[in-house]
Amino acid sequence: MRAPGVSPPRARDDGGGDGGAGGDGGAPQRAGDPFDYALLRVVPRVERGERVNVGVVLFCRARGFLDARLEPDERRLLALSPGLDLEAVRGHLDFVRRVCAGDRSCGFVAELPQAERFGWLVSPSSTIVQPSRVHAGLCADPAAALDRLLATLVRLG
Repeated sequence: MRAPGVSPPRARDDGGGDGGAGGDGGAPQRAGDPFDYALLRVVPRVERGERVNVGVVLFCRARGFLDARLEPDERRLLALSPGLDLEAVRGHLDFVRRVCAGDRSCGFVAELPQAERFGWLVSPSSTIVQPSRVHAGLCADPAAALDRLLATLVRLG
């Protein structure tokens, strides 16, 4: 599933062709740089299969960009599971944020190159906080793309 407002990845011409030049025959025009992203979801009770999207992690190699936007709706989470350990959820999401930033207090994973950190962040590692499969897109501004993804895939309304 592709998020609204995010262009699908397109085949790029790396063989010296015009790469989709505009009608004026000038320089190639690109739709943007490729990026990968995954949703982060809280699954309060695994046996019920219910989940709430709480954030997005986005990696754009061409721009050297790795970041997460996280907005857990704690009231919604507690409505699904009144006994949910919100401190554990907050701790896990804070760890994601800090790993994106390369915070060395997170251990070896924060010192990995961005691509490896992204791979580590989107690998299943918790029964409560789970990543979606990885999706791809194109963007000119990864931070703006991340904001759009958060608005369309995490926020209600």
